[in-house]
Amino acid sequence: MIVYTKQITSRLQYISDFIGREIIGKPFELTDDISVFQNYNGPKLNYSSENIPNCQLSVVNCQLLFENAINEQKIECFEVNGFKAFFKTTGDYAFDIFAASFYLLSRYEEYIPHKKDMYGRYAHENSLGYTERFLNLPLINIWLDDFKKSLRQKFPHLTTHDSRFTFEPTYDIDEAYSYKYKGLLRTAGGTLRSIVNGEWSMVNERIKTLNEKTNDPFDSYEWMDALHEKYKLKPKYFFLIPSKNGKYDKNILPTHSAMQQLIKRHAEKYDIGIHPSWQSGNDDNTLKNEIETLEEIADKKITTSRQHYIRFNLPDGYRRLIGAGITDDHSMGYGSINGFRASVASSFYWYDLEREQTTNLLIHPFCYMEANSFFEQRLSPEQSFEEMTHYYNVVRSVNGTMITLWHNTFLGTDKYYAGWREIYQKFIEYISS
Repeated sequence: MIVYTKQITSRLQYISDFIGREIIGKPFELTDDISVFQNYNGPKLNYSSENIPNCQLSVVNCQLLFENAINEQKIECFEVNGFKAFFKTTGDYAFDIFAASFYLLSRYEEYIPHKKDMYGRYAHENSLGYTERFLNLPLINIWLDDFKKSLRQKFPHLTTHDSRFTFEPTYDIDEAYSYKYKGLLRTAGGTLRSIVNGEWSMVNERIKTLNEKTNDPFDSYEWMDALHEKYKLKPKYFFLIPSKNGKYDKNILPTHSAMQQLIKRHAEKYDIGIHPSWQSGNDDNTLKNEIETLEEIADKKITTSRQHYIRFNLPDGYRRLIGAGITDDHSMGYGSINGFRASVASSFYWYDLEREQTTNLLIHPFCYMEANSFFEQRLSPEQSFEEMTHYYNVVRSVNGTMITLWHNTFLGTDKYYAGWREIYQKFIEYISS
């Protein structure tokens, strides 16, 4: 399929490549030569304001993809075919799907001055998806399904690409164990804190765990293994391995043999990645050292990551990952609410909006994290099951990829997270039936 435009820009090339791969399995061919366009024998799309004779499909463009600056955009949403859209235009399609998809996919709004949350992250309340109430939908995939129907109507012989629904469970190992392997000072401090708070059951549980009379409450690894094996799942694990502990970095240090064994065991069976520490957030050398440490322990190259606390800002956060050799990142989601941060349930390459260039960093967006349900949205396990089921249904309806984020802490036996392990298993059984 060929697309005519008055000017081929890096923005247009990027989004037409993405849309083309999603719809026909390969990038659209772009041309700014009208004679080449007119003489082409296959399906043709006019992406311009020009009136081209005998052109079967026209999408009149707005200016976003032809600008080379980052400016506040005037966005007015409207309903079309049962879904929301913006950048309304004339032509054979109701809105500029190329520009609208680029706006959401590039995270354009995150480059505009905005309010940050308590962790210094882009606050989800700023987003168009939140204010216009489509955060819980993979809107770009919905648009593409509708656009594909229009293309098929205009070009009955067009070969389109139909993806398959995929479920990808992922896990962040922030605190590998609750009581074990913490060292004398941390163990004594934790015990004293429980005594001061009158938490005698926790004192008793700690003693039993350290004496090997009961399993550590956060040690859910064998249970998870059995679940993956039973339902033939292919999970990814992200390990937090700071060189020293801090306020937000509480895991067992990677110098401990127990942590090393845990990493090795998972690296032999599953895909693993780095969970960069809070301390590495503004320090390139710390990030690289953590990656090298994980590579040495796992004895494999590490090119996959997910930010601890989903802490990153654009463009610096992703540039730092690229500089450290990361090729795939799983941080595209919110650490404060569930939903589709980039409004998509498909992987996509990151576009560096400041440098106006497509990068080789492949982004894998997640739509559900149990910690959001528990800490931020204050949902019960049963309500969370309904939420997960919603995301499963909407992603499946567009044949997208559903990526979930869980922690071993929720899947263990800690009474604080009672009921969450059972709900996760119930969900896995539901989608596997």
